[in-house]
Amino acid sequence: MRIVQATLEHLDLLTPLFVRYREFYGERPFPDSSRKFLETRLKRDESVIYLALPDDGDDKLLGFCQLYPSYSSLSLKRVWILNDIFVAEDARRQLVADRLLQTAKKMAKQTQAVRMRVATSRDNEVAQKVYESIGFVEDEQFKNYVLPISSE
Repeated sequence: MRIVQATLEHLDLLTPLFVRYREFYGERPFPDSSRKFLETRLKRDESVIYLALPDDGDDKLLGFCQLYPSYSSLSLKRVWILNDIFVAEDARRQLVADRLLQTAKKMAKQTQAVRMRVATSRDNEVAQKVYESIGFVEDEQFKNYVLPISSE
């Protein structure tokens, strides 16, 4: 497998797997809105998306991850938020997530980031084990909170 950074030319390949990722977390598919969301992130350079492709072609996507830049005022450095990662059902147990995470980690080092952050559902033990296997540790210094903003 090979890992490449996504461009606008990858939207047709990426969108269906991104939709499945959203459905995995209980969201409605919205394929047109999902494509537009990805297109906007890429056009504005608001995220970095890595794609896992088989060695023998560009017509199948094994998995993807999407990272957003942020910054730490305390360390005065960049932080990368690993917001999305998903592996196609038929590509699981082939170390796709590991390869994507290693690529993201390399990019974080190259951009002199102080850390990468990731969150997953409390019951997603598979993802937790994968994150821990490449060095993620549970944050003991900060407790994370979420403030839902309604669209009303």
